[in-house]
Amino acid sequence: MHSTVEKLKAFERLLEIMDELREKCPWDREQTIESLRNLTIEETYELADAIMDQNMDEIREELGDLILHIVFYSKIGSETEDFDIADVINSINKKLIFRHPHVFEDRKVKDSGEVVENWEEIKRKEGNRSVLAGVPVSLPAMIKSHRIQDKVRAVGFDWKNRDEVWEKVIEEINEVKHEVMNGNDRDKMEEEVGDLLFSIVNAARLYDIEPETALEKTNRKFIKRFRYIEEKTGQSGRSLKEMSIDEMEILWQEAKSI
Repeated sequence: MHSTVEKLKAFERLLEIMDELREKCPWDREQTIESLRNLTIEETYELADAIMDQNMDEIREELGDLILHIVFYSKIGSETEDFDIADVINSINKKLIFRHPHVFEDRKVKDSGEVVENWEEIKRKEGNRSVLAGVPVSLPAMIKSHRIQDKVRAVGFDWKNRDEVWEKVIEEINEVKHEVMNGNDRDKMEEEVGDLLFSIVNAARLYDIEPETALEKTNRKFIKRFRYIEEKTGQSGRSLKEMSIDEMEILWQEAKSI
């Protein structure tokens, strides 16, 4: 691994490259904070994909892309005299020290759960009037529901016994079934499905399962197995539309055994 001096030199070189790109490259010169936004979101998802694949080379590369974006935003901020990269880094340094009194001061904590509780208390002291103020509006719904539940848990709004959550899940399933079987009110069905999904996310959280990761693993598993069906069907000279559901089920079971 590199020394601290080598790391600082590498970062300094990145800053120099960014200065040169901003001056000499027509595309880089035209970018704004707004124009970079969607590209940053895309890079974040590419990093998430690399993490799911557990591909360390790709993780390294995607982290580099994200650092470039941070430097890019900071360069634009320096041009408008709003902030520069030093302001960005100093801000996070200050926040980390302030939010970790158990590391940088003499406050004691017994475990990571208490650390999270302290964070929420500290954030309120920083001016966050609502416990939920720090949840980004544009987060994907499943990740957002998990973050919401984490936030309120930190102030004690949670199940006393995590096993009790299953009664809530069953209750929500029955409410969805009731609306689907006994009515045509799509708004009500949608509401009940949302409640069911929220309760399942809650259950996953209580058992230390990251629901977004769990669902993505299932997505990938399904894609792999369905592609097996497509491949085997194509090899037989038939199309999927010519296959019966029973024939597909046979291939599905084969795919599961691979």
